[in-house]
Amino acid sequence: MRNRVLSSAASLAVIALPLALAACQSGTATGAAGGAVTGALVGGPVGAAVGGVAGAAVGTALTAEESTRVRSYVVAQRRPSIRVANEVAVGQPLPPRVRLYPVPQDVGLANPYSYTIVNDRTVLVDPQTRTVVQVID
Repeated sequence: MRNRVLSSAASLAVIALPLALAACQSGTATGAAGGAVTGALVGGPVGAAVGGVAGAAVGTALTAEESTRVRSYVVAQRRPSIRVANEVAVGQPLPPRVRLYPVPQDVGLANPYSYTIVNDRTVLVDPQTRTVVQVID
């Protein structure tokens, strides 16, 4: 009986992990909350715990140190902010009219990202897809 419960919990954790990753929208807190909710729906309390941890782990594209370096670089560049009607959200593409600027290698990011300033917020973007990766406040 005990093995059956553990086996069920492990199976639910395997199912909850991808759902928690998909639920992550922006930031560690949002990722944790979204992962916990998705996990709870799929696997009850065990799923909530697993989903919360998984969501928090993938909630941000940059470490705190990388975010600080990007923020410092962006401030020094003094790029103009562009206004868009829709809220900027992680996972959503930016309109074609929004100009992207590359983040140089010497900033020290693990992946090649671009950035822009939208509605007075620094936005990290995947240059291939124009998808928002992280909003840096």
